[in-house]
Amino acid sequence: MKVKAVIFDWDGTLIDSVDHIADSLHQAATELGYPDLEREAYRDIIGLGMIEALEKLYPGLSREEMVRIREGYAGYFFKKVTTPQNVFDGMAEVVADIKRSGLGCSVATGKSRRGLELALTSSGLGHHFDATRCADETRSKPHPLMLEEILAFYGFEPGEAVMIGDTRYDLEMAQRIGMPSIGVEWGVHGREVLEEYAPYAVVNTVADLRRVLGLN
Repeated sequence: MKVKAVIFDWDGTLIDSVDHIADSLHQAATELGYPDLEREAYRDIIGLGMIEALEKLYPGLSREEMVRIREGYAGYFFKKVTTPQNVFDGMAEVVADIKRSGLGCSVATGKSRRGLELALTSSGLGHHFDATRCADETRSKPHPLMLEEILAFYGFEPGEAVMIGDTRYDLEMAQRIGMPSIGVEWGVHGREVLEEYAPYAVVNTVADLRRVLGLN
């Protein structure tokens, strides 16, 4: 495919962190006395901003209750540092090759700015990205504002970039503004869910992703 910029989701797309996020959120909520939900429920909200995620998991929470859960979540989540070993095999090379080819390379994530900044450094990937947007500084996925802000940074139109992600929220965000997308199957949602949002492709290996992006 011919694009000028590639925009990546972070958790579940570049970084193998889905289980750690789900475990941290489960522990934080249940220790405060909130219902013990099915594990899939905690996985399904990955990609959303924390406020939106908690509203979906536990409807009717007050802001004070959200703050308590968020603080508990942070306490668990940040005990584990993202390292280069947490990058999915082959994805560091994909990002490096995109930059080497002269394309723009950015991140649009449901993470907080604090969380992303720490992970950009500790993962070793940070220097590859031109621009990054986080859910706590713009609108949460699937609203497309973070993509619109990245496009404005480059001066590109939606059709000149591609969004790569592992969740319905990534692909719906791109679909809303007519940006092509690529779904990856190694994160949260499977092919059947991802294909609902008319992606350019859904891939289940990094080799397939490289082929679709023309990096081989």
